[in-house]
Amino acid sequence: MRSNKKTGRIAGFLFLTVIICGVFAEFFVRQKIFVSDNPTATVHNISINEWLFRIGIISDIAMIVAFFFFSLVLYQIFKHINKNHARLMLLSVMIAVSILLIIVLYQIAALLLVTGSDYVNGFETSQLNGLVIFFLKMHTNGYFISQVFYGLYLFPLGYMIFKSGLAPKIIGILLMLGCIGDQIDVIRFFLLPDYESVVLQNITVPADLGELSLCLWLLIKGVKEQNDV
Repeated sequence: MRSNKKTGRIAGFLFLTVIICGVFAEFFVRQKIFVSDNPTATVHNISINEWLFRIGIISDIAMIVAFFFFSLVLYQIFKHINKNHARLMLLSVMIAVSILLIIVLYQIAALLLVTGSDYVNGFETSQLNGLVIFFLKMHTNGYFISQVFYGLYLFPLGYMIFKSGLAPKIIGILLMLGCIGDQIDVIRFFLLPDYESVVLQNITVPADLGELSLCLWLLIKGVKEQNDV
């Protein structure tokens, strides 16, 4: 039977894959290519960086697949701690993964509009550019909808860590706070998209710190054996 420490390190490797692929797709692809409210510049950027855009899509898919298996490994670790909380964690991730896979199609739709031939001849340039921006903004909105659930999984995970002692309690606290911060961030995005606030702009910091800390702990330490808790 695989030990908790080895299983924890597998989870850490999967979570590291999630972080690396997610950061690359968001900060090195989308933020480089997508120029908000400037369809012409965005389409031009996709055209001259087509392979980068395609790699970003692949990176998103790799992140989603790693997140899927990460949650399954976590479930194996924590199902003996509290089965109901472990199930809530798993279900939340599964819903988030489903939404994330669907919104990848919006990026593919934007790419097809830019690189297509016969099937886009009926569109004027301004219409085509507008559709590309529309699909990319749909991706952004869908991402925040998925955040409801990939934020929600943090609370049962953080609670189980805090109660079990399989990892430092501070990580559990940060994850639970991160869940709350992620939900506030979703509300901010849809209700107050133009509201300037240092607090709201950094509301997801606890989640970021908690997840990064968890990833490093899993990679370096794994998780404690249950008879050591």
